Amino acid sequence: MRSLPNPPSAGAWPVAISLLERWLKRGERVDALMEAAGRRAPDALRGEERARCQHLLFGAVRNYGRINAAVAALVERPPRARLRAVLLVAGFELLEAGMAPTGEERVARIVHHAVGQAKTLLSPAEARLVNAVLRQLGPAAAFHAAPPAAGADAAELARFFSHPEWLVRRWLAQFGAAATHHLLQWNQTPPPVYGRWRSAFAKAAADRSPAMQPPAFLQPTGWAGFYVVPAGHWPEVERLLADGTLYLQDPATLIAAELLDPQPAETVLDLCAAPGGKSLLLADLLEARTQQNGPETKAGRVVAVDLPDDRRIGRLKENLAKARTTDVALIQADVRQLSPALLKQYHLPAGYSAVLLDVPCSNTGAMRHRVDVKWRLREADIAQHAGQQLALLTAAAQLVTPGGRLVYSTCSLEPEENEGVVEAFLRACGGRWALEQTSRSRPWEAGCDGAAAFRLRRNA
Repeated sequence: MRSLPNPPSAGAWPVAISLLERWLKRGERVDALMEAAGRRAPDALRGEERARCQHLLFGAVRNYGRINAAVAALVERPPRARLRAVLLVAGFELLEAGMAPTGEERVARIVHHAVGQAKTLLSPAEARLVNAVLRQLGPAAAFHAAPPAAGADAAELARFFSHPEWLVRRWLAQFGAAATHHLLQWNQTPPPVYGRWRSAFAKAAADRSPAMQPPAFLQPTGWAGFYVVPAGHWPEVERLLADGTLYLQDPATLIAAELLDPQPAETVLDLCAAPGGKSLLLADLLEARTQQNGPETKAGRVVAVDLPDDRRIGRLKENLAKARTTDVALIQADVRQLSPALLKQYHLPAGYSAVLLDVPCSNTGAMRHRVDVKWRLREADIAQHAGQQLALLTAAAQLVTPGGRLVYSTCSLEPEENEGVVEAFLRACGGRWALEQTSRSRPWEAGCDGAAAFRLRRNA
């Protein structure tokens, strides 16, 4: 093959290989791997380099099933993790090239670059294997096939869209063929980066000061205060994130917060709060509504609770520190052990009129962002999640004052984790609670992550 120049941002390539190798060996979460890589080598992974590395890593994991099957058909024995990582990342680049009419030149550049990297990262014999496999993989029919029709069976859909077959079967039974096809396509499409312009949630902030207006490069969306953050502006975005003006967040987070509808002077209890995006949104909503009621209105407060886990609590503290005029408090505790007595030790109320419980779940509504979830999830996990969620909901209900409201929310699409948990709770509570309102988003309809929220009212 003739000598060809490397593609842009070649420095991100070996980092992506290293991270993917760790994912293959240990099954670590890819978002945590990216975050840790940024901390270890902040100068090596900045701006376009970081974006390129994430694109390669997430793309290889998102399409793991399809690429891995194509590679397995061309090699005699399962390769070691690093060699697999090289083949998967290069396979993803070839898959991307096959999705557009880019011609043979781009495929040749991808193969040339991958083989050059392999000579540094692998043994000479493995580098020769990479060359041989990629030369066959580029024109492989599996990488150029048209998507299966909506009426295809679960096995064909699972192979093409890189999803576990059991999950595809489940969605076909739950949503039907057309909606499942849309959902699978949605999950395989890299998402835009959404940012919430926090001043949009405060009374007339943009009117008072032109400096508070969002910069022109932020692209408006159908959700008030949310913008698409395009590539090519990372230095400006970093400054906006650092000063707390912008917060990266999917619009689906609005569903639970708006259903809770925090009011001026309320103390809002946010349970399972880490990493803190919803806590910060609640604080901003309280600030906006306090300002709307005038300067004499008593300010609200947010009390955030999560398990004493160093990484999660660190992110939660960082986000709570961005709250402006709304007072925030943090408790490190298991929700199931959070008693009125413990709250009093922190000089906090024993009961709350507004409680948000955003529970740990299967994340099936957020697979476009959490690309590795589908490979970690097992069918039995959904019932296990539902059992834990019911225990959390039962514990949270003890902290709601008579007449108060409790919003139970997930980013799951599964009925067992949503309606199933709420119905089981209502059966067990003996008429002391009522379901007042339900709100949900299905990604292929709403255009954002999937989520469900249920507002429950405690009888007065």
